[in-house]
Amino acid sequence: MTDRVHPNAAAAAAVTNGAPAAKTAPFPATKSQLYGASRPAYRPQPYHRRRRSRSCCCSVCLWLSLILILLIFLLAVASAVVYLIYRPQRPSFSVSAVKLSHFNITSSSLLNSKFDLNVSARNPNKKLVFTYNPVSISIFSNEIDVGDGVIPGFVHNTKNTTLLKTSIISNRQQLDSSSVSTLKSSMKSKKGLPLQIQLDTKVILKMGALKSPKIGIRVSCDGISVTVPTGKSPATASTSGAKCKVDLRVKIWKWTI
Repeated sequence: MTDRVHPNAAAAAAVTNGAPAAKTAPFPATKSQLYGASRPAYRPQPYHRRRRSRSCCCSVCLWLSLILILLIFLLAVASAVVYLIYRPQRPSFSVSAVKLSHFNITSSSLLNSKFDLNVSARNPNKKLVFTYNPVSISIFSNEIDVGDGVIPGFVHNTKNTTLLKTSIISNRQQLDSSSVSTLKSSMKSKKGLPLQIQLDTKVILKMGALKSPKIGIRVSCDGISVTVPTGKSPATASTSGAKCKVDLRVKIWKWTI
């Protein structure tokens, strides 16, 4: 009975006898080996929190928007209540008299002038008191400043008309050549010098126990003209067509509206 020779035994015998071993066919790969070769290596991915952070931001924005809407609503309700209770109205102003004592321009283009000014301020409110800061007054002719002055601050009670009197003086004010030419032309005109009067101040509104912050007010009056006096008697200006406009000037950061 012949002995079976296994390939591994034959190869070992050949190596022992000095002959090179014959090449043997490799064994076929198992299923686990094939699956491992085709499967990509596992690489752990970092955990992202974008969705969670976005949802948090959306929630914060939503709450802030709701709070802002609520504050605006409460402010609107409070303003409506104050308006219904107090019925606030703006003060009114009118120029009652303007007299020009002297108005001359020297050869050196220096202006000397003196105006006596009466302005009536009326508070039409029944429950609202105005407290004014000092009032700065400027007089212009064709947009040229021809005099400046200040009226002391005062308290304007309800349903009250206050007469403000002051003298507006320009003492050796330097003018440029264009301003000199414009003013001299108006001085020779039969209509006289056209005047614009401007008042600037700040006011506090008092409503019972409530006080507002200071609010800027600018009063602009035009439609006034005066002839230059030739003698010692002052010239009286025509104020029949004078109209005054009151504007609120609210300052927001660097801008005044």
